[in-house]
Amino acid sequence: MTLACPCGRTDAKRRPLADADCCGRYLDSATPVPDAESLMRSRYSAFVRLRADYLLATWHPSQRPATLDFEPGAQWLGLEVRRHRVTGPDTAEVEFVARHRIAGRAVRLHENSRFVRELVDGVLRWRYVDGDMLG
Repeated sequence: MTLACPCGRTDAKRRPLADADCCGRYLDSATPVPDAESLMRSRYSAFVRLRADYLLATWHPSQRPATLDFEPGAQWLGLEVRRHRVTGPDTAEVEFVARHRIAGRAVRLHENSRFVRELVDGVLRWRYVDGDMLG
């Protein structure tokens, strides 16, 4: 059985994409993501999988924390990408809502995130810069 990608992306027929055909290919290799939305989705999948290494590597150095802690027992419930907007040749914004549950309490994270694409070790890569909490 093929596992669906945690990010919830679907194909043209609204069927869930397999993890290996979606975010898994970015988390498990050095393959660069094609756009800011794909980076947002892969970062959500990294949170689901507790992949601090990927999250830190895709965080812009100007804003990256030294370490990353996960909420113990967090159960991720879904991601909704509301908007992906290109703001310049190498910048973009993604508005999203990520839902999870901690100790039975529902948590809704609504953010407008900013991304930048820059040369990293000779490869153009998208990186998360920061975001503004919404609603």
